[in-house]
Amino acid sequence: MNNQNNEELTTMQNRFMIPQVMESEFTAAELAEDMDGLQLHFKQVKIPAGGALQFEVPTDDPDNPEYMRTIEGVILYNHFSFAYWPENEDGENDENSAPQCQSMDGKLGIGNPGGLCVNCGYNRFGSRGKAKACKNMRVLYLLRSGEILPIQISLPPTSLRAFSDFANYAFLLRNRGLCSAVVQIGLKKDTNGKDEYSVATFKKLYDFEGEELARIRAYADQFREQAKVMLSQRASQAEAASSDVEVGAVPRNLPGNAEHFSVGMIDGEREPLPA
Repeated sequence: MNNQNNEELTTMQNRFMIPQVMESEFTAAELAEDMDGLQLHFKQVKIPAGGALQFEVPTDDPDNPEYMRTIEGVILYNHFSFAYWPENEDGENDENSAPQCQSMDGKLGIGNPGGLCVNCGYNRFGSRGKAKACKNMRVLYLLRSGEILPIQISLPPTSLRAFSDFANYAFLLRNRGLCSAVVQIGLKKDTNGKDEYSVATFKKLYDFEGEELARIRAYADQFREQAKVMLSQRASQAEAASSDVEVGAVPRNLPGNAEHFSVGMIDGEREPLPA
């Protein structure tokens, strides 16, 4: 039985195709100058609404996306992404419109109120019901086997704890980076007693070792540098487009916003389930 499992594991490992690292003698500053005004585009995948248990993955034909229960790949890079939309007269916010304030990294807000996210009253629990007025998301760049560019998966607040726990226990406590293994992302249904919603699930399939580990680390390092350049440029463009931005402005303070921190959690905070 053990031999059979080992053979199956070897077959799975051989199935993942790692792209070759492109040699470059150019610095990050030089690449940033060449990329000025240009943007990398990734296939974007969202956690579905209403408790659905399938991902909608874009294909080359925009009218015929692919529906998948799980997605497998390597997490090359991940970062926070914050956005704030004010409530309308009906007490709702239009997330299909441009946010009034946004942060590409969860550190510096651009727009109104702008400034440091850690000091912003909208980024505290209780600023909108039992949750935050500022929507905290995490963006994952997942490279699938045989592909050159990763897909981009946006995790909503209700999936942050699942990712945080997974990253800590499957990787960080073993002193391994997130790019060092093939992972599987799925979905499960949850409820707050009133509405059903979908939550991302995470599973480590197998670790890379030896030469494969060195190759995927090199590819992830290269992609991470390019992604940081891309995010920096997008932040600059958003700042230039926002006439109300006052970097360093003191955000409004809202009452009843006790801060919550969890020791050892990669995201630093635990987002309560929606009321």
